[in-house]
Amino acid sequence: MKLWRLLLPLLLGVAALAGVATWWLHRPLSMTSETIEVSVEPGANARDVAQACVAAGVQTSPLLLSQWFRWSGQARRIRAGTYAIPKTTNPISLLELLVRGEEKLARVRLLEGWTFHQFRAELAMAEALKPTTARLSDQEVMTLIGAPGVVPEGRFFPDTYSYGRGSHDHVVLRQAYRAMQERLEAAWKERLPTSPLRTPDEALILASIIEKETGAASERGLVAAVFSNRLRIGMPLQTDPTVIYGLGNKFDGNLRKRDLLTDTPYNTYTRGGLPPTPIAMPGKNSLLAAVRPDPAGAIYFVARGDGTSQFSETLAEHNRAVNKYQRRR
Repeated sequence: MKLWRLLLPLLLGVAALAGVATWWLHRPLSMTSETIEVSVEPGANARDVAQACVAAGVQTSPLLLSQWFRWSGQARRIRAGTYAIPKTTNPISLLELLVRGEEKLARVRLLEGWTFHQFRAELAMAEALKPTTARLSDQEVMTLIGAPGVVPEGRFFPDTYSYGRGSHDHVVLRQAYRAMQERLEAAWKERLPTSPLRTPDEALILASIIEKETGAASERGLVAAVFSNRLRIGMPLQTDPTVIYGLGNKFDGNLRKRDLLTDTPYNTYTRGGLPPTPIAMPGKNSLLAAVRPDPAGAIYFVARGDGTSQFSETLAEHNRAVNKYQRRR
């Protein structure tokens, strides 16, 4: 009986403590705003995470929060990242969110037809993305993402990429590089037997030209047919975007006759075949058009002035189209 009298206060105290703990775990945490942003660094322990939460605006004891993380047995499963914590979050749901790794993601959109230089410029301005490649050369960037010696132009798939806030920019570049490898491999499997292209790299180069030359998306297959037909018969591609790419910073927005006559590795007026590298980042449809052009015999095309083109099979037809749409005769 005496033992029971001694244990009763202790049991009541434990029960009361358990009740308080249960109440605290299920009660929404007080916060300084409707949503707070918490960054968990790689290698952070339970105390570090709790202090980061409190520093971000969770109004509770960091000691109490860190003890909950440890007592739960899941402290080691908390993932690094940046998280958006809503005001309705309680300690239980907070830990669940951190363990699941439900980060607040940022996004960057890389557009079809952009050059690698434009890709890098966009990444440099992307929200909450660490610019770890800012001081690296193009080749150093390629080495960093695991592709040493590869020319970067055309090697990154244009798309919208999501990433955790505080991620490094080379992580996005690596993702875009692998995406292009996969897209190119898939497109190459669709190549027509009659295609003049001999390698996936040639397909990538042609796709980049198609990307830059296509005014209307519905004509992508016809543009591909023109260049495929020219390659097949050994006719120069004579495409302005390659000349412009070869001029680099010398191009002032106005392509002159002397530019078409100035020989560079990318001048498809002075040199036959494909240029040595892609000239831009082609999208999926341009990749497929390069390997599966429309079954058309056209070898010429001229802009109509409304975003579409007039396609011709003979020089005489082409000259008439030029007079009609360019010279207005």
